[in-house]
Amino acid sequence: MNDRRAKPLVLGLGNDLLGDDGIGILAARELTRELDGAADVAETGLHGVALLDLLIGYDRAVIIDAINTGRCPAGTILELGPEDFKPVSGPSPHYTGLPELISLAKQLHLEFPGDIKVFAVESSETQTVGAPMSAPVAAALSEVVERVKTCLGLWLEKSPAR
Repeated sequence: MNDRRAKPLVLGLGNDLLGDDGIGILAARELTRELDGAADVAETGLHGVALLDLLIGYDRAVIIDAINTGRCPAGTILELGPEDFKPVSGPSPHYTGLPELISLAKQLHLEFPGDIKVFAVESSETQTVGAPMSAPVAAALSEVVERVKTCLGLWLEKSPAR
């Protein structure tokens, strides 16, 4: 059995040089300190098919990232599942979204998380190099961390002893 299956994965996505886009990275860093090994925590600026390497082998994964829907105020935390994402029709595998990753993993018979929770923070500034994180997104950091810890706690309660 793969060692990764014993713990959930917390994956912080983004780029901390692009203002609000760093929320996933900062949350992952905070969770690394707070979880004390209860989950594997990783941070990355990768996207698309490159995320497969990080997710393969886990039963459960939490993904933290910035999102820019324009439907909510900056700093709003959205809790999403794979069913909430529409397929992406991108010009290359670099633009592959979560539905495509799940489909690809199934087609290739890869060990991909069956339980995925996405914590997406509505953002306003994610394009300017060197931009500071906006105040509403920075203020959401501690709540994102707490929500992830709650999610992990519920998963760990439901998990049979290995």
